[in-house]
Amino acid sequence: TDAVALVEEIRKGEPLITASCKEHVIHLVRRLQEKLEGKEDHKFYLFKVLRAHILPLTNVAFNKSGSRFITGSYDRTCKVWDTASGEELRTLEGHGNVVYAIAFNNPYGDKIATGSFDKTCKLWSTETGKCYHTFRGHSAEIVCLSFNLQSTLVATGSMDTTAKLWDIEKGEEIVTLSGHSAEIIALSFNTTGDRIITGSFDHTVAVWDVSTGRMLHTLIGHRGEVSSAQFNWDCSLIVTGSMDKTCMLWNAMTGTHIATLTGHSDEILDVCFDYAGQRIATASADGSARVYNAETKKCIAKLEGHGGEISKICFNPKGNRVLTASSDKTARLWDAATGDCLQILEGHTDEIFSCAFNYKGDIIITGN
Repeated sequence: TDAVALVEEIRKGEPLITASCKEHVIHLVRRLQEKLEGKEDHKFYLFKVLRAHILPLTNVAFNKSGSRFITGSYDRTCKVWDTASGEELRTLEGHGNVVYAIAFNNPYGDKIATGSFDKTCKLWSTETGKCYHTFRGHSAEIVCLSFNLQSTLVATGSMDTTAKLWDIEKGEEIVTLSGHSAEIIALSFNTTGDRIITGSFDHTVAVWDVSTGRMLHTLIGHRGEVSSAQFNWDCSLIVTGSMDKTCMLWNAMTGTHIATLTGHSDEILDVCFDYAGQRIATASADGSARVYNAETKKCIAKLEGHGGEISKICFNPKGNRVLTASSDKTARLWDAATGDCLQILEGHTDEIFSCAFNYKGDIIITGN
């Protein structure tokens, strides 16, 4: 694409790009083009093995730059780590049970939320480890949580069939999202922060208005528990994965069913969009993963080779690689377009259930 012509096109609909900053925007577009065109033969090597906790891990997560990561554990703590040195920076203690769900408030990364089987969510300072707030109100285990991108709210999903939205500054509950008839095990804000989806064991996904807490749509169609649900980046689509072995695509605005993506022979345990929202990846208990084109709904790649179920899948930020974590004790790196296995990441002695890329896409973290 001609960068100058592209910026001219953008300028027509974007009054903020004035003549004075046009050259700078062209420069940025060209830099982005160079980055996207860069040949990627990146080989990952084992950099650090961190004996992180005395009991098994539950989850791992990076901050946006990848300079820090966090681990949640059955030992009731969350630990903050320096990625480059592998040094443990601090331990976040205070929960009375398993720390199951963890997240940074990316892109900022100055706060961490931890959700626990003790029915509470805690908000912490990344830098000092100080606990700002303890959010109480759920009557059962918290199993999923998420910050909105604006970093003003944190949402928690619980086995008590409800989700709650909490004000980060005030430390208060804003609204309870009630309507599911079974446990909520997945939730996701859209990028603009005005909608949130919740996936439940009642086989449905609900779309909620964040400002009012009103349920806007119920996505009905799955014949088994929902395992995963996510918005694409421009908030136009929702993808859901289910124990019924299918993945479904929905119109986020209307709540209507667009397509059912089939092919797996066992439960789908995780689904995700790439950053551009052009591809969908699915991970299954059948030991395989698949990549679908979001536009054509066709399967473009079958990722086969794991010797056990795949519980986690994610794209690298560029969208040309897929990372999978499996019960066969390995993680694998795949070419998203061809389905070729590029690398097997070995070293764990037990099943891997969590994996993530940093924002640059040159560091991977896996947890077992």
